Amino acid sequence: MNQDVNDLRDSYNQVAEEYVTRIFHELEHKPLDCELLDRFALEVRGLGLACDMGCGPGHIAHYLYGRGAKVLGIDLSLRMVELARQLSPGIEFHQGNMLSLDVDDEAWGGIVAFYSIIHIPREAVIHVLKEFKRVLRPNGLLLLAFHQGQETIHLDEWWGKKVSLDFNFFQRSEMETYLRIAGFEIEDNIERPPYEGVEVQTHRAYIFARKPG
Repeated sequence: MNQDVNDLRDSYNQVAEEYVTRIFHELEHKPLDCELLDRFALEVRGLGLACDMGCGPGHIAHYLYGRGAKVLGIDLSLRMVELARQLSPGIEFHQGNMLSLDVDDEAWGGIVAFYSIIHIPREAVIHVLKEFKRVLRPNGLLLLAFHQGQETIHLDEWWGKKVSLDFNFFQRSEMETYLRIAGFEIEDNIERPPYEGVEVQTHRAYIFARKPG
């Protein structure tokens, strides 16, 4: 099943408040994620503005901002954007679609996409990655996080709300292939098992990739 953009937007509008309650403070319990975001913040500091892509309520942007990064957030869900603005008033948040970003070429120094590419159908992933590459400056850094696997999980109900969401899992080697086809250079990859009692019990993968200079 291919995720419909309208269903994706409407679903996250439905669960936005509950998402804040359950997710906004999750980094306090995820030391490796914080370590990787610290590294990202340090590396993009001299490259200019970074984007939290598929930002949800902006908890990743909030963390990066606290580490000295110049950051903004983009999400498909307007309700998520509204909540992100309330929670982090010092950061700009905008509604947008990663399939077609209303952003100039070479506008950003970095993109962090934590579990946002998981809603992109496999056949569209390379297109999205090429769009990321387009808006990154030369030497711009991308940090991707995603669930490892090959399956697609569909939800019709989430936290008591009616939704229609596809969660696509990817093998690390598969995503690296997509990144190389899109023109990125792989710099590092990290895998970890799930944190018990903190998150959905899936294995996670993180990839640092760079647009060539």
